[in-house]
Amino acid sequence: MSTTSVNSPGAASDPGSVHDLKAQTTVHVRDGVRLILATHNEHKVRELREILVPLVSGLAPEHIIGAESLALPEPVEDGVTFEQNALIKARAVASATGVMTLADDSGLGVDVMGGAPGIFSARWAGRHGDDAANRHLLLAQLADIAREHRGAQFTCAAALVVPHADGSMDEHVETGVMRGHLGFTEHGENGFGYDPVFYPDGYDRTNAELRPQEKDAISHRGKAFRQLAPFVEHALALGTR
Repeated sequence: MSTTSVNSPGAASDPGSVHDLKAQTTVHVRDGVRLILATHNEHKVRELREILVPLVSGLAPEHIIGAESLALPEPVEDGVTFEQNALIKARAVASATGVMTLADDSGLGVDVMGGAPGIFSARWAGRHGDDAANRHLLLAQLADIAREHRGAQFTCAAALVVPHADGSMDEHVETGVMRGHLGFTEHGENGFGYDPVFYPDGYDRTNAELRPQEKDAISHRGKAFRQLAPFVEHALALGTR
């Protein structure tokens, strides 16, 4: 687990001046939205709602939307770490909307591959978001690797960006890890990404065979966002929207 807090240059503004910020932004956000998830992945939006709503006082599912519903373009993720890419995504949405934004960047690191696919997990097979092709390529690359050498871990960096009317931003990043190993074939219908081939430590089922509540309780993303939840609640309490 790691924690990073960053205050962007400039004094923190009065939270009540967020309406001035909204007037300067480029994207209209409907009333009632308190938090934007900087992702175009509906699976991830659903998963993060299920994690955050029980943890953050006063936050309801209808208060949270994904970036795709605003037709926002996806920024170029040119960071070299999960933390950098999470901040890139969160900053882009917060700047465009003036609304508090959460983003995460996550991926799979395979021990015998030196931590690859890592930040390239979502486009390992060449096309971003082609989960099936990514899994098939990875399994083919590991076809001759014995069970005892198939250790791997998921890592998630979750970033919170709170924009202020003076152009400054408060930023906070948390990191979560889930250890396990890779199977030889796919199993399960739940989850997404590499879930059908990943067995978390202590389980004889893949992530895709776990119930959503089981996965959220142990997942890298669940850990990172649970650590971030108190900061979300604090920002909401300050009336940033």
